[in-house]
Amino acid sequence: MNKIIEITDFLAPELDAYARLTEVQLLNREFPEKGLFIAESPKVIERALGAGYAPVSCLMEKKHIDGEGKQILAAMKDVPVFCAEFDVLTQLTGFKLTRGMLCAMKRKPLPSVSELCKDKSRIVILDKVMNPTNVGAIIRSAAALGMDAVILTPGCADPLYRRAARVSMGTVFQIDWTFAPDDSLDEIKSLGFKTVAMALKEQSLDIRDPRLTAEKKLAVIMGTEGDGLADQTIADCDYTVRIPMYHGVDSLNVAAASAVAFYQLGNKQNNS
Repeated sequence: MNKIIEITDFLAPELDAYARLTEVQLLNREFPEKGLFIAESPKVIERALGAGYAPVSCLMEKKHIDGEGKQILAAMKDVPVFCAEFDVLTQLTGFKLTRGMLCAMKRKPLPSVSELCKDKSRIVILDKVMNPTNVGAIIRSAAALGMDAVILTPGCADPLYRRAARVSMGTVFQIDWTFAPDDSLDEIKSLGFKTVAMALKEQSLDIRDPRLTAEKKLAVIMGTEGDGLADQTIADCDYTVRIPMYHGVDSLNVAAASAVAFYQLGNKQNNS
C-alpha cells in the first residue's frame, strides 16, 4: 500500500524536490550517487520504472490516485504519495502539472564510454547541445530511427531534466546514454567507430553518400544550437556531412537535423 499524504504544509521538507530545489541541485554533481530527478507525466514515470529507476515519492492531483495514476502507484508500493487539488499543486510548484503527476526518482550510475559502445554500431555524440527540449527531441529521434546510444559532452543539458524527459516521451529510459569528457573522440575512434561531423561546409559529403551507410560503425556528431561544431572537432572527424537544403534555407534546427541524419544513417539502412 502507498502512504497517501494530503498536503497541508507547503514548507514540508519532503516537498523540497518538487517546489524548492533546482534541477541542478537535484543532480547533485558533488555526490552523484545521491542525485535525484523529477519524472513528469504518467507515461514518463511508467517508462522510468520499467527501466529500473527507483521512486522516492510522488506528487499528484487527488483525482488521479484512483484514476490515471492508479496503475503506476500499484507498481511502486510503499512509496509516499503527496496529493492535493489542482489549484493547491499549482501554488506549490509554480506551474501547471502536465497530466497531474510528478515522481522524484533516484539516478543510476552512468556507464563509461567503452561500456556504452560495446556491441553498438550506430551512436550519437551531442556536443554542447544546451537546450533540454532539443536534447529530449534528439534522443526520441535516436531511439525511433535506428541509433543505438547517445553520448553527451559536459556542456549538454541533462537528459533527465524534466523537460528533456517529457519531450522525449520517456525514450531517455529506452536508449542507452552517458556523459563523456570533451576529449573522448579518440577513445570512440579506438573502439572502431568512423566519426561523422554534421556541418554545413563546402567540402562536405552529401548525407546520401553510400560510403556512409557502408560503414559498420558510425558515430554521428551534432553541435550546439547556435554555432554548431567547433572547427577542430570537424577537422578531427573522418567525414564531414551535410543535409542538402532548398529554397534558400541555410540550416535546420539541431533536433530536426538529427531526425534526418538518423533516418538516413541509422541501423535500418544496414538491415534493409
